Amino acid sequence: MEEINNQEATNENLNFESRINLAPLLHSITAIKAELGTVIVGQSKMIDQMLVAILSNGHVLLEGVPGVAKTITAKLLAKTLNVGFSRIQFTPDLMPSDILGTSVYDLKKSEFEFKKGPIFSNLILIDEINRAPAKTQAALFEVMEERQITMDGTQYILDTPFLVIATQNPIEQEGTYRLPEAQLDRFLFKISIDYPILEDEITIIQREHSLQNKGKLENIKTILSSSEIKNYQSLVKQIIIEPQLIEYIAKIVVNTRENAFLYLGASPRASIAILNAAKGFAAIRGRDFVTPEDIKEATIPVLQHRVIVTPEREMEGISSIEIIKQIIESVEIPR
Repeated sequence: MEEINNQEATNENLNFESRINLAPLLHSITAIKAELGTVIVGQSKMIDQMLVAILSNGHVLLEGVPGVAKTITAKLLAKTLNVGFSRIQFTPDLMPSDILGTSVYDLKKSEFEFKKGPIFSNLILIDEINRAPAKTQAALFEVMEERQITMDGTQYILDTPFLVIATQNPIEQEGTYRLPEAQLDRFLFKISIDYPILEDEITIIQREHSLQNKGKLENIKTILSSSEIKNYQSLVKQIIIEPQLIEYIAKIVVNTRENAFLYLGASPRASIAILNAAKGFAAIRGRDFVTPEDIKEATIPVLQHRVIVTPEREMEGISSIEIIKQIIESVEIPR
């Protein structure tokens, strides 16, 4: 009898319910996916990654050939969020002041007044980011990392949330400028978008036909406010991760620095990015704890733009994604 009572007491102490209430977050994520799904066909992996980036407070680089819905996806996502939205089309003649703003002399006040540029918003879509020269790209360094801008010795703190979604075309090289490693490192994810499969292509054509004269963004509903986004970002930070999984992340990243196929490995910023992204993937799956699968899912989009393949391996056609996959397979999964 005493043994049964002890067993009952033990069962009472075992609480299998989520320690963090993720129900409102999951409801919002499902609603956003439903809204995006009315226009975007397939690409569920890309949508998950973009939602994780928002929850992890990280920037996203979308890479794909023209016409695979990079820009429209960013605009649709902005429409589901009740936040400030700004679009900047990068061109070869774009200057840093066109993005950040400039000081203008006010004749009435007899003093200079800072006129804020389009970067002063919450969600920034930078279209064709590799079209602008190095000095314009460098203007984004401070704002992407520190969420602030320093002009004429004055610091301007940007409103939160602040998220940059940039697009680039990997095929066309004429009139483009390669993004510096320091800037690539500031993107949480690089998301590569492929062509749709046949069934999805048919659905895309059918939907376009049924739209007639209606716009794609007309019926998209707003789901999240800026305060809710900030609350969810704070909630995701609390997701639990065991010490052995932290060590697992570190081993993967350190392995990139020791890999003979890589000329440049990932920095500690990449380790932190995998941690935050893994928490985001756990959250959208309804879990308040990180699993090795969450880490694996986060690793490729976090690392693929942060490492450089050696010229010899690049000539052999080996990509950074293939090498990262090999690294993941070589590192023992914690039990």
